[in-house]
Amino acid sequence: MHASKVRGIQVHYELYKTSNHKPVLVLLHGFLSSTFSYRRLIPLLQKEYTVLSIDLPPFGKSEKSTRFTYSYKNIASVVIDLISSLQFKKVTLVGHSMGGQICLYIAKQKTDLVDKIVLLCSSGYLKRMPRSLIYSTYLPYFHYIVKRKLERQGVKHNLLNVVFNHSLIDQDMINGYTEPFLDNRIFMALTRMIRHREGDLTPQDLHTIEHPVLLIWGEQDRVVPLSVGKQLHKDLPNSTLITIKNTGHLVPEERPEIVFKHISHFVPV
Repeated sequence: MHASKVRGIQVHYELYKTSNHKPVLVLLHGFLSSTFSYRRLIPLLQKEYTVLSIDLPPFGKSEKSTRFTYSYKNIASVVIDLISSLQFKKVTLVGHSMGGQICLYIAKQKTDLVDKIVLLCSSGYLKRMPRSLIYSTYLPYFHYIVKRKLERQGVKHNLLNVVFNHSLIDQDMINGYTEPFLDNRIFMALTRMIRHREGDLTPQDLHTIEHPVLLIWGEQDRVVPLSVGKQLHKDLPNSTLITIKNTGHLVPEERPEIVFKHISHFVPV
């Protein structure tokens, strides 16, 4: 695990590099997640690629700043600057859920940095939070409301919702997804994210992204249903959609071998 100060915020990342000649994959996780969600996919990818897996602020081990503006545009800029600081000139972006939307923002902001994009059950078409909720984030102690809501849901309940095969859920998995939330500062940062997060890219924005895009979707995804993947496939002009049976939202955990197979065809070494 490495850390670097980027745009005033400490960003943690994992880097697996054995050669300067391998294609570079940048892995971006989803909302309330971290690089931990790629723990089963990274061992397969690192044999063939240079892999950079980033804890998007304020998640994982990255800083939970109460000064940073947690807009997608800003988070995308942090990722762009980190990639540049590591002197990678051309990368393939791999994004799960919210991380997929960040990938699309990066492609819009820094077109020439991106070679290809892999979207794993990517979020899409979400609007900005309601104005009443945004105003509520300015109330003192609003972060306690955020904390109580997440605690009531519980990590195990969330995992049951995102994984089709419930037998995969063990204590290691529960611990891995719980750990980042033991730091109370994340709830203050999440309050700021509710306030700052703009809506997802519009169909008009998506039409301008001409990079090759591979969409991989679990057919039983209850968080971001397959209908979103089908709409993204229509709106992204150079895209391919692959669906996986008996699979939920957390495809890197559930189907790492299948995801690796499709990535290796899409990004040949």
